[in-house]
Amino acid sequence: MNDLANWDWDPGKRLVADLDSWKRTYSWIEEPCASPDGEKIAAVVRTEEELFTVCVNGTPWDKGFDRVWYLRFAPDNRLTGLVSDSGEWTVAVDAESWENGFEFVWNTQFSQDGNNIVASAVHSEKRYLVLHNGHAWENGFFSMSQVALSPDGRNVAAVVQTVPLKEKEIAKFQQGCFSVAVNGALWERNFVNVWEPAFSHDNNHVAVSVRTSLYDHTIVVDGEPWPKMFSSVWAPKFSPADGSITAPVRIGGKWFLARNGEAFWNKGFVQLWNHQYAPDGARIAALVAPKFGRWTVAIDGQPWKNTFGDLVTDAVFSPDGRSVACVGKNSGNWRICVDDKVWDGAYDMAWAPVFSPDGAHVAAKVEKGGQYFIVVDGAALPEPFKSLWDPAFSPDSKKIMVRGTGTGDDTNKYYRTVLTIAQ
Repeated sequence: MNDLANWDWDPGKRLVADLDSWKRTYSWIEEPCASPDGEKIAAVVRTEEELFTVCVNGTPWDKGFDRVWYLRFAPDNRLTGLVSDSGEWTVAVDAESWENGFEFVWNTQFSQDGNNIVASAVHSEKRYLVLHNGHAWENGFFSMSQVALSPDGRNVAAVVQTVPLKEKEIAKFQQGCFSVAVNGALWERNFVNVWEPAFSHDNNHVAVSVRTSLYDHTIVVDGEPWPKMFSSVWAPKFSPADGSITAPVRIGGKWFLARNGEAFWNKGFVQLWNHQYAPDGARIAALVAPKFGRWTVAIDGQPWKNTFGDLVTDAVFSPDGRSVACVGKNSGNWRICVDDKVWDGAYDMAWAPVFSPDGAHVAAKVEKGGQYFIVVDGAALPEPFKSLWDPAFSPDSKKIMVRGTGTGDDTNKYYRTVLTIAQ
């Protein structure tokens, strides 16, 4: 995770970069991104030599490229981009390119601590593979999707196509052409479809949802299917407490949460998905529809009283597992809901809530009237922003960091602001 203790938590507002000044140097500036610690802001720019590079706090990378895109900061504040040089693509990390080039590279992902970086690539021979810290899998596949990292970032799983398939080969498709590769090693069995690989918390096991025929779905763990089939399933998860596997399954027209193949939430829902565990595994939250057209959160099978007509998303547990927050939408208005209590403010858009480490405070980025704000414990901070990133709490939960570009005289000026919760 982010090393919050080593960040600068001295209260105050600090100008990091004036993006308007970049326009005097570069004719092309793409949308910027900010580092998790707020110390850096970066954007893809085009130089006078008609090359692309990355500008960080006003200083460009030393090298130019044919193209740069998908700029992302890792959790450890390293900056990554997908770069093309002489027609070959690779990943650049803080301006240093990985050694090997490929026909195309996409979907950079990071381990929780940022030490491990993964991307998908296609070789000139039209074989798809994974790049793990710059090292390519030895085995390539006909296609690849949905790459997942283990919690420690050392293991990688991907959904892969193992059998060549033409558009009209329906019978071959129904026999199964897809499987899972873990660190390049292929499971022995094929399936009609495979989705959503997930690693166990000890990094050693992988579970996926599969379709074994046109009509049968189940969960497969390390290549072995659950003994029961269902009309449909959603993504599996491993329990942090005991390593058991849970997944939403459809039985008799309703959705239940199943554990190791058997339904254990005794209440069925019109829909149930995106379930997740509290950090200690003691509680489970899921997005559910108690009745058609109404959405809410269920904790251990019990739905909240407040429901939303459009959607519910971004449910998150507090670090201590005692609270759950989510984003809900009614009639086009976005709201934040914490422990079944809906905050007063209604917004044009709202992003995933963030808990303080002690679980006592909740903050979220929201949009209203074309401006962005940070809302803390239901109250919006007064300062609006033209662009804004997710807030972060200090390790002692007494301060909050806000990263954004201002409005008015501060338009296109990127500030890093630390406020006390009392403020």
